[in-house]
Amino acid sequence: MALPLTIRKNPSVQISKRQTRKGMGGKWRLFLRGALLPIGILALWQILSATGVISQQMFSSPWLIVKQYFFLTSSGELPHHLRISVVRASLGFLFGASSGLILGMLVGMYRPVEEVLNPTVQMIRTIPLLAITPLFIMWFGFGELSKVLLISMGAFFPLYVNTFLGVRNVDSKLFDVARVMEFSRFSQVVKLIIPAALPNILLGIRLSLSIAWLCLVVAELLGADTGVGYMIQEARSFMQTDVMFVGITIFALVGKLSDSIVRLLENRLLRWQDSYKG
Repeated sequence: MALPLTIRKNPSVQISKRQTRKGMGGKWRLFLRGALLPIGILALWQILSATGVISQQMFSSPWLIVKQYFFLTSSGELPHHLRISVVRASLGFLFGASSGLILGMLVGMYRPVEEVLNPTVQMIRTIPLLAITPLFIMWFGFGELSKVLLISMGAFFPLYVNTFLGVRNVDSKLFDVARVMEFSRFSQVVKLIIPAALPNILLGIRLSLSIAWLCLVVAELLGADTGVGYMIQEARSFMQTDVMFVGITIFALVGKLSDSIVRLLENRLLRWQDSYKG
């Protein structure tokens, strides 16, 4: 007579599955909470536009904006302008942020370098970018170089300042330990300074990204024949409010996407950090 077989489920597997489902449910709840306010604003906006309370000529409506999204995407106009804007912002950010990171490290690590460079950098940092834009156009023309340099200048300062503060906030006792262990200067930078200053560096990257998109808008509005900013400027000339809102929301979505990528890096790289979650 065959004996019945009993299959025991591994309790650790069941616990991990429950934790996975709980984590996914928490992410969906977080997403829904964040989406409540935008959805409410869009619904109210659509109702006011449909009932004629606000002028569709001046404020357009979410439905007309969505229709323009599909039209501009299918015609290829929106992908063309978006690709050019993303390339400009990426080049400017990479050049400006890398310069800010390197100089911030040098100024934070060496007091003589701080005494020579920091006063000048801090003075230039207080000059509004809009005041410098006409000079950039006069010096470098309306080509890509002036736009990339303007974006680079805007992306430089947030990462420079935050890297400098991050290096200076490293616990001095860690340097004593590094000297006892006879770390080289390179080992100190890689194994001590960068990990300890990483929260400030990542914050500087987030701020630099937002400033880079802001400078991109300024550069493309003042002088460009391609890009999302140019598309907005051209739509303003023809009173195409829906197209203007398409460009504005594109900047918002791409900016949010880039910020979310850095937030994801923060969550992965700073798991060791025990901080208040609210």
